[in-house]
Amino acid sequence: MKTFFVKLSVIVLIILVFSDTKVFASKKIDTKITNDTIATKIQFSIINSFPLATVSTESKPNNWFDISKLNNLVIMIVFSIIVLYFIRHARKGGVIKLRKIKGLDAVEEALGRATEMGKPVLFVHGLSSMGSVSTIAAVNILGRIAKRVAEYETSLKVVNNDPIVMSVSQEVVKEAYFEVGRPDAYREENTFLVAAEQFPYVAAVSGIMNRERPAANFYMGFFYAESLLLAETGAATGAIQIAGTDSYTQLPFFITTCDYTLMGEELYAASAYLSKEPLLLGSLRAQDIGKGILIIVLIAGTALATFGVEFITKIFNAH
Repeated sequence: MKTFFVKLSVIVLIILVFSDTKVFASKKIDTKITNDTIATKIQFSIINSFPLATVSTESKPNNWFDISKLNNLVIMIVFSIIVLYFIRHARKGGVIKLRKIKGLDAVEEALGRATEMGKPVLFVHGLSSMGSVSTIAAVNILGRIAKRVAEYETSLKVVNNDPIVMSVSQEVVKEAYFEVGRPDAYREENTFLVAAEQFPYVAAVSGIMNRERPAANFYMGFFYAESLLLAETGAATGAIQIAGTDSYTQLPFFITTCDYTLMGEELYAASAYLSKEPLLLGSLRAQDIGKGILIIVLIAGTALATFGVEFITKIFNAH
C-alpha cells in the first residue's frame, strides 16, 4: 500500500510540473523505490513543440569599426592636428598672442612689493583635493611664484588643508628653488598643514595674516564659504591680494575684496601665461581655436535647425 501511494505521488508531481507546457514528449522513467528513499530518473525526448520565441542562429560578422561613430574620430583627428600644429609653431619661435590678464601681470608687482618691504608672501590653497582641476592649476601657479620668490630672496609660506596637496606643494617649491640655483634658501617648514576642516582652516590662516602681515596674498583653487572671511582678513592687513578660482559662487566675494581675480579658465591658463613655455602656449592657443570653432558651429546649427535643417546635429551626434 505504501508503494502504491509513493508511485501515485510521483505521477501527480510530474503532471503538475508539465501541465502548462505545449510539449508532446516520449517519457522513459526508471524508478527505483526502497523503504526509505526514492530515486527517480526522467528522460524526455521532445518530438514536437511550439516555441515561445524564435532564436536566430545566423552568426554576425565581427565589426572592427563602428561606422556610426566615424564623426567622433574625424573631430578628434581635426582637433589633434590643431593642437600639434600650434605646439610646433610655438617651438619654432612663432609668436602666439595671448589676451592680457591683469591679475597675472600683477604677480610681479606683488612679489616686488613683498621684497621691498621685507615681508613674506602667503599662498593659500583652496579646500579641494589633489584630484581637482583647480588644485592642479593652483600647484602650477605656485611653482611659477616660487621661482620668482627664490630669485628675489623673499620668504614664501604655503598653507594647506590636505596632506597630499601639502606634499605635492613641498616638492613643487623645492624644485623651483633648485631650478634657480638656490637650494640653500628652501625651507620645508614654510609649506605646512594648517587644519583639515573648513573653519578651523580659516581661523588658522587668518591668525597667520594678522601676526605676520604678509605683503602679498594669493588665493588659488576651489573655495567655499571661507573665501570672504579669508579675503576680508587679508584686505584688513593691507596686503596685495590676487585670487583665482573656478567656483562661480565665490567669484563675487573675491572680486569685491581682492585687487585682482582670475575667473574660471583664466586660472587654468595662468601656468602657460606665466611660464611662456612653447608646449603650454601651443596647447592653450589650440584650445582657444577649438572653442571658437565650436561656438561658430553652435550658432550655425541653431540657425539651421530653426528652419528644419538638422544635418549639423547629426554630424556632432555622439551616438
